[in-house]
Amino acid sequence: MAERKRFIVLGLGSFGTALARQLCDNGCRVTGVDRHRNLVEDLKDILYEAVIGDVTDRETLAALGLRDAESVFISLGESLEPSLLATLHVKELGARRVVVKGVNEYHGRILKKLGVERVVFPEVEFARELANRETWTNVLDYMPIDPEYSFVEISTPESIVGQTLREADLRRTYNIWVVGVKDVLKGRFEMFPDPETRLRDDHLLLIAGRKIDLDHFREVK
Repeated sequence: MAERKRFIVLGLGSFGTALARQLCDNGCRVTGVDRHRNLVEDLKDILYEAVIGDVTDRETLAALGLRDAESVFISLGESLEPSLLATLHVKELGARRVVVKGVNEYHGRILKKLGVERVVFPEVEFARELANRETWTNVLDYMPIDPEYSFVEISTPESIVGQTLREADLRRTYNIWVVGVKDVLKGRFEMFPDPETRLRDDHLLLIAGRKIDLDHFREVK
């Protein structure tokens, strides 16, 4: 069996707790740290290691073995100072990858200056995804790759049903790439489909492209 990945979650509020639980469900070894005993106690039965401690204290962090973790997640509420202090210590102590829950744009910019690999704004990201799902009901799934490119799973637009992928020529027309086709009725998925695949109304398309081009294609009927 492959060795389980190890992660450290600093701050076990709503976001940190949800993150820690999901990582544990994914079979990862998770160290959870918070200064509030009750929050740590709530997760002690699922965490690989449950630690009551101040995550802004350098000595506390140094004892966690930060270098051995795949990623260190920092989620410390709405106050900037604890988050920045914890981030500074974690980076200086040699964490390989640091992901921090951002409070606002200013906070995010400072975190980037500190060398944080990713800043997340859960409420903003969820709201954006929800708005997209409600606006474009033919979009079944959406996964950002970076700020410019994404993967989208979308039902086949009626206007190209009956055409082959070569005939639809979505790369030329919309500057998007069809990287997969799923036959819903048979439950079969074809990665990098044959250009002669004829599209049906029960096909789902996995497409990749820039956000501006994907938005254009989502308007196609």
